[in-house]
Amino acid sequence: MARDAIVGTAALLWLAGAALRVSVLAVPPVIALLRGDLAMSATEIGILSGLPMIMIATAAIPGSLAISKFGALRTLLGALVLAAVGAALRGVSSGVAALLAFTAVMSLGIAVAQPALPVLVRQWLWSRIGFGTAAYSNGMVGGCLLPILLAPVLLMLAPGNWRLILAASSLPIFIASALLATLAPRGTGRVADADVPTPTRLVDYGLLWRLGLIFGANNSVYFGTNAFLPLYLIGVGRPDLIPAALALYNFGQLPSSLLIMAFAHRIERRAWPYLCSGALLLASIATIGLTAGAWTLVATATLGFASGISLVLGLALPPLLSESPEVGRVSAGMFVVSYTFAMVVSVICGLANDLTADARSALVLIAISVLPLLLLPPTIRFHGP
Repeated sequence: MARDAIVGTAALLWLAGAALRVSVLAVPPVIALLRGDLAMSATEIGILSGLPMIMIATAAIPGSLAISKFGALRTLLGALVLAAVGAALRGVSSGVAALLAFTAVMSLGIAVAQPALPVLVRQWLWSRIGFGTAAYSNGMVGGCLLPILLAPVLLMLAPGNWRLILAASSLPIFIASALLATLAPRGTGRVADADVPTPTRLVDYGLLWRLGLIFGANNSVYFGTNAFLPLYLIGVGRPDLIPAALALYNFGQLPSSLLIMAFAHRIERRAWPYLCSGALLLASIATIGLTAGAWTLVATATLGFASGISLVLGLALPPLLSESPEVGRVSAGMFVVSYTFAMVVSVICGLANDLTADARSALVLIAISVLPLLLLPPTIRFHGP
């Protein structure tokens, strides 16, 4: 494949990755407004933040069946349109129940779309799988930044209008869907049976659980930070830090994911990058829980940097440790375990926050969820497929 074609294909993968995250990250900037307008408890905030994880955990395998029937690209496009519709409808939510229902629709679209990306990487960039994986994972990071950066602007134009922000998050998904439908490379539209994630054909369940928990540690920090960092800052009397803290956390993932793209071949088969990112995550969470000022912002930036490392490294595990025909199945299995783990952590964090009336309890649980990233990589043999 020519260099220009590789770059163009990687750009489309980046766009698809961004579409998977932009509507999810529209919630954290307006959590204070949601709590005030809808009287949402911390537990309800935890459920709202955990819904994407619940849907990804439950829909990864059905999504893979859709890929086998309709093809990866068609499945991706249909799922993105569903996600965009759900995100737009959140803007007309009249209460907590409606908000959760429309978020579930949005999350279902995201859940079905996510397993399609590893398959498209193999179809479009079969000789550059690592680069393609890094491209869409970096897109996920980029998708995190857009609502964080635009929310303050929209709130200036329409003070207190959280519905506008949630509805506006659907526009980038609609745009991404249109560009992918127009510009994406066309293949056969189907994948071989060996590429369809089928749990009964997974060869190594022990490895699958370890991969799922390692990636689950990243997911629990990602979703937990975006959900409970605003509650912590409100609790310590510094709600003014919320926009900057969320921006620094999500922006901090960008440079580290770019570094991983540049040096992936040097570090992808070693355990120490996982251990270093886990240690930095723990140190950053501890600093956040002990501060409420400038050091909090520094810690959120370093937390984002470490999260970017663990994100790309986690997504790269299935193609690194599986035979080519098994990559799709291992990826889907990893998503099921990892997002279930992160969802449970998110809900427990919300319950702990409500019971203690102190968001530090949520931070402690998020820190505990990092442990698989420290304990499990040394048990994995990082050999090639």
